[in-house]
Amino acid sequence: MNIVNPATEEIITTVKEDDSKSLSHKRNLLKMGQKNWAAKTLQERKAVIAKFYELLEAEKEQLAAVLTSEVGKPLQQSRNEINGARNRISWMLDHVEQYLADEQVTDADGLKEQISYEPLGVICNISAWNYPYLVGVNVFIPALLAGNAVMYKPSEYATLTGQEIDRLLKQAGLPEDVFKMATGGKETGEHLLDMNFDGYFFTGSYKTGKHIYERVAPKMVPCQLELGGKDPLYVADDVKDITAVAAATADGAFYNNGQSCCAVERIYVHEKVYDDYIAAFVNEVKSWKMGPPTQDGVYIGALTRKEQLDVLERQVKDAQQNGALLLAGGKRIEGQGYYFEPTVLTNVTNHMKVMQEESFGPIIGIMKVNDDAEATYLMQDTAYGLTASVYSASMDRAKQILKQIDSGTGYWNCCDRVSAGLPWSGRRHSGVGSTLSHQGLRAFTKPKAWHLKS
Repeated sequence: MNIVNPATEEIITTVKEDDSKSLSHKRNLLKMGQKNWAAKTLQERKAVIAKFYELLEAEKEQLAAVLTSEVGKPLQQSRNEINGARNRISWMLDHVEQYLADEQVTDADGLKEQISYEPLGVICNISAWNYPYLVGVNVFIPALLAGNAVMYKPSEYATLTGQEIDRLLKQAGLPEDVFKMATGGKETGEHLLDMNFDGYFFTGSYKTGKHIYERVAPKMVPCQLELGGKDPLYVADDVKDITAVAAATADGAFYNNGQSCCAVERIYVHEKVYDDYIAAFVNEVKSWKMGPPTQDGVYIGALTRKEQLDVLERQVKDAQQNGALLLAGGKRIEGQGYYFEPTVLTNVTNHMKVMQEESFGPIIGIMKVNDDAEATYLMQDTAYGLTASVYSASMDRAKQILKQIDSGTGYWNCCDRVSAGLPWSGRRHSGVGSTLSHQGLRAFTKPKAWHLKS
């Protein structure tokens, strides 16, 4: 399997893919290694993860360079991702004892009732390429802390970063047979679905997630899916600083080239502030530097997947054919690398592909609305349900709108952010289950009820 640099289209290296035989061997080793790992104290497991946390900082520059080389994001954004992953690990280390400790429910009249949290066993983590560190630590860190062993399949587009994660975990002291990497693409993933694990945790597209859910269902084991979104954002007429809001929401739409599950993908703006917002938004987008992701100051680098260029072109064409106005960008950059201009479309409707289908690229549709009711109606018009945002001077006004949106996360005066202390979960086509928060720590455990009568 060739690993290609999306900014240059050069082959970085070639790696050998796992087959069913090698994966079965790794699965058997994990099954044996998990028992010894689970027998260790939580403090011992924490010490290993704490060392991994330190190594991420010590080797950040080299890790960021590897990440940028294979996914195309600007080098500073790769550093930011590693910093963000470390922040999440820190929260987990600080709170894992609190949330995985035995709970006392009743202790009276000679009866004790308790809840304990036992590891699932050997879990399969099929991960994503857009934020391999961030979406990775959401799963394998709490899984390991809880006493599970992990079969970790990074995306084929983030294989080298997966190798770095594997190396650093072992360097931190994680036993060899507690974490194994599965290398390859779709075929490797299918082999994993053929095998028996004690839980499956996937981050990726709705289409692939649905396929995994259907394949895993007969196994009757936990299956969590963190899938895509078509996340809406509304700018109300009472915002105080329209220029600042335009800059913040443009970043929410285009950071990491728009390749984020929770990137802003649809914007609705109250008619009273629409013209000022559009002018400030387009000005912000046109100020960004686009180019090789290793150059200082670059905000828009290369897309990770070449195929996405066609998706974005189809969305632009469909929008323009149906009356949309192109205010910026609109096409791929010819030459080496998978580059697409940051694209702004107005005069859009909710019937256009750009407002309904996940874009996962540097493109946004912006629509004028008459009032909160129209904005709320349009924001709900989607099969997805990951996040929704409202910018307004009034928190009560924003919350009233967000309560009507069926999404796992609501934002007031912010967007495109994730907090380790809050559950990360999607509704409908955006997924099943939660990572992060205390729910994400317990997602990798089985609760056991204890009735103890003296």
